[in-house]
Amino acid sequence: MSIPTEPIGSIPRPRALLEALAQHAEGRLDAADLTKLQEQATAETLAKLESLGSPVLVDGEQAKPSFVTYPLAGLATLAADGAVIPFADGHTRQLPKLTGGPFRYQVGASSYLRDAKRHTGLPVKQAVIAPSALSLLYPADPIAGYSREAFLSDLADEAEADIRGCLDAGAHSVQLDFTEGRLSLKLDPSGSVLDDFIALNNSVLDRFDAEQKARLGVHTCPGGDHDSTHSLDIDYAELLPKLFQLHVGNFYVQLASEADPERVLGIIADQLRPGIRVFVGVTDPIDPVVETAEQVRDRVLQAARYIPVEQLGTTDDCGFAPFADDTSTSRDLAFAKIAARVQGTALAAAALGL
Repeated sequence: MSIPTEPIGSIPRPRALLEALAQHAEGRLDAADLTKLQEQATAETLAKLESLGSPVLVDGEQAKPSFVTYPLAGLATLAADGAVIPFADGHTRQLPKLTGGPFRYQVGASSYLRDAKRHTGLPVKQAVIAPSALSLLYPADPIAGYSREAFLSDLADEAEADIRGCLDAGAHSVQLDFTEGRLSLKLDPSGSVLDDFIALNNSVLDRFDAEQKARLGVHTCPGGDHDSTHSLDIDYAELLPKLFQLHVGNFYVQLASEADPERVLGIIADQLRPGIRVFVGVTDPIDPVVETAEQVRDRVLQAARYIPVEQLGTTDDCGFAPFADDTSTSRDLAFAKIAARVQGTALAAAALGL
């Protein structure tokens, strides 16, 4: 037995791809040429992760516009003025707003997975957006002829199909990105929005059997965009007990950037139940300093004092570029941090006699 280690998802795009995305947005590069560059970046990302010794690979989201909006590309029933997400440094991200139904995913995450698997024989993990995030698309004022209840029913069906498609395509695991969980407590300190998010996500997760749920996971973090967060000031003690109510086998928990990781580990220990694994964040994508393998080792050993090793894994706190235009972290820096995570996890496993 060893300690499993996995990336979260996004890796900064190569400069050539970033330039191509800008040219495509301006109408100076056609979709076919952009797709070729995205495929090349995906292959290079997988090869680099493999060379670093990563036992589980991701495509780095090289072809996704963002971790949250990939299902919406080409959807006509959207307006630009949706929910606004404020970050600590003052910048914002704005989601689109749904203007009509029925709601249907335009792109499934399995398409990215199938493309990735053509380039490697190693296990590939696929990240999908949690249905709770996409529930924010529905406007405050009801859409004529398309109720919120009808939307949520369609959304649950689409989210199930997205997850199931990845499982059927051979994903090593499927990770639901749930960064809106911690943010919800900032927007609604009563916790009722978070309760609704948990209920919606579980309504989808409960469509899968126990064997399938063992391959499903959920990722939480306080956001990570342009080296800034949206909810790091929200106490994990308010989120984690509800997070662990989600019916999945794996939890990917941002930890390296927490001010008091030992306190958080104590909260996690209180929520442990048989049959789940907790992947703790041991590298901070926002910090420009690369962690050493020894620092990672020590973080893993600290976590092992609270989490039984058979239920412990390691990961990065967050994706390194969840939005395609985020260039705050370099590609080389991301890979250096991933290398430290892989090496440090191996050192910790050796120290624990695994």
